[in-house]
Amino acid sequence: MPFEKELRIATEAAASAAERIRRDYESFVAIPNAPASISTETDRASQEIILKYLQSNFPDDALCAEEATETLAKAKKDAKRIWIVDPIDGTRGFAKKNGEFSVMIGLAVGGEPVVGVVLEPVVDRLTYATRGGGCWVRVDDCGPESCRVLQTDALERSTLVQSHSKPREQSSPVKAIKPAKVLEMYSAGVKLALVARGEADLYVNTYLAFSDWDICAGHLLVTEAGGKVTTLKGAPIRYGVAGHKQTGGMLASNGLLHDAAVKALA
Repeated sequence: MPFEKELRIATEAAASAAERIRRDYESFVAIPNAPASISTETDRASQEIILKYLQSNFPDDALCAEEATETLAKAKKDAKRIWIVDPIDGTRGFAKKNGEFSVMIGLAVGGEPVVGVVLEPVVDRLTYATRGGGCWVRVDDCGPESCRVLQTDALERSTLVQSHSKPREQSSPVKAIKPAKVLEMYSAGVKLALVARGEADLYVNTYLAFSDWDICAGHLLVTEAGGKVTTLKGAPIRYGVAGHKQTGGMLASNGLLHDAAVKALA
């Protein structure tokens, strides 16, 4: 299997971080009105666990991650191979204690994702992929089972997953696409995994600016499950560009709906 060692190390790193996250989660006092910008000590501690493990196994690779931690500060920032990490994607889900968060670890080579790991600590569900190796899911050490996207071929019959919206307010993607069903979830990693596992047809990210670590790992899950991931205008997404910023939004789909969704969102 391509990138077999990299996948093994990434899943081991995610599992070690998840142990710390679950331990902290049990004693964490919920914050019902947690803001989108919230960061916790658990974010930083789990990131250090991941980065140290990756660095010890791949010392020549660059590191990119969300939190300002010691290991990241000292790490190589630019290389052909770069690990892209979000230690707790969807920290609001952690802070609100609704379980909607994930550990995301991706590896990009030459700007393209080649390894993606999304681990949901509360349900102990691991969805992972390597370039050319397919997408797989394992729950409670059972499996793995192959993941494939849905075959829905009309927007009006689709299921769209998105971030939580305000009560009684339709988001712009819902207004444009008019899906049959809408799921709401924190964590882009979880939302991308839902598309990859065939539990949703579409995920639309309309933020004007977000970061590589928000989507890199989940991006590969979707494409290896047979789907498609682009900017909102249908352009390819590259990783490791200046500032690790994404400014074109993101559309992840089952592939069959992609062109129609791009047109509707325009």
